[in-house]
Amino acid sequence: MVGAVTTPAPIVAVGVPFALGGWLPGRERAVAGMTTAPADLRERGFLEKIRSGIADGSRLEDAGDIPIEPALREDADRRAKNRSLIVDVLPLIRDGLAGALDGAGPDARLFLIGGDCTVHTAALAALRRKRPGARVALAWFDAHGDFNTPDTTPSGDVWGMPFAMACGRGDSDLLAACDAPTVREEDCVLVGGQMLDEEEGHQLAASRIAHFGPGMLSTAAGLAALEAWAAVVARSVDGFYIAVDHDCLDAAGGWAVAMPEPDGLSLETAVAAIGVLASAAPVLGYGATTISLSNGDAARTVDAAASLAIAAFGGRV
Repeated sequence: MVGAVTTPAPIVAVGVPFALGGWLPGRERAVAGMTTAPADLRERGFLEKIRSGIADGSRLEDAGDIPIEPALREDADRRAKNRSLIVDVLPLIRDGLAGALDGAGPDARLFLIGGDCTVHTAALAALRRKRPGARVALAWFDAHGDFNTPDTTPSGDVWGMPFAMACGRGDSDLLAACDAPTVREEDCVLVGGQMLDEEEGHQLAASRIAHFGPGMLSTAAGLAALEAWAAVVARSVDGFYIAVDHDCLDAAGGWAVAMPEPDGLSLETAVAAIGVLASAAPVLGYGATTISLSNGDAARTVDAAASLAIAAFGGRV
């Protein structure tokens, strides 16, 4: 019909106050901040900032938080910290996210607010439940690779494993808890990833996963290469899930994140990279994790996190 207007699919925000994926001795406050991040962000007007920035016609609904008890626990396991709790909790998060999407209609888009980045595996599992048969590409924004397994990890932190888990790598109980694999490696990209463990780096280099580091993406040629990759992948997939661990941003910015790292992406580069992906294929889900507002410039971080989400869901033109 000439002149018909298509209403964008609703966006459903769900908080996941979860930090069971690891432990940082001496930085307990930063870890605890991840469990309160969904509430802290709302209190600072995070969702209102996004509503004001996304395109006309988009509807952002707040489905509240998925309650998790305990939300964090210290554990010294050198292979997989809090394994039993994570195995029990990930299916509950998956079901809670899927239920929130069910209530918003068949085309609803997921907006996950974490929590540590382990929860992205549950988000991908929820999208599979919601969209059976859909092929989802995964863009993983992170200073780290998150591509360890219990056999390669130097720390035992499961929050260093979720990218590998989504791809079907790791121990069977962890994979079963998040219905893994939920993506194909040839449909995946690591953006950032300047802080890799040695064996993790070997595994990534030998995989079919694309990798665009901060230095490369700071150039016009690097963004063009990402655009070309996204265009090819978009021919085979139904859409992207974009997982943003906010420590992908260069620590020089003073960002309020649990594990700030040097030599990362500038905010401008991260926004541009997300925009490239969102222009190539629909964004079926977006996850914001590892924010800890007591560990840096909270106000600046809230604004930055909103800008990244707006880039994913479609900013005003």
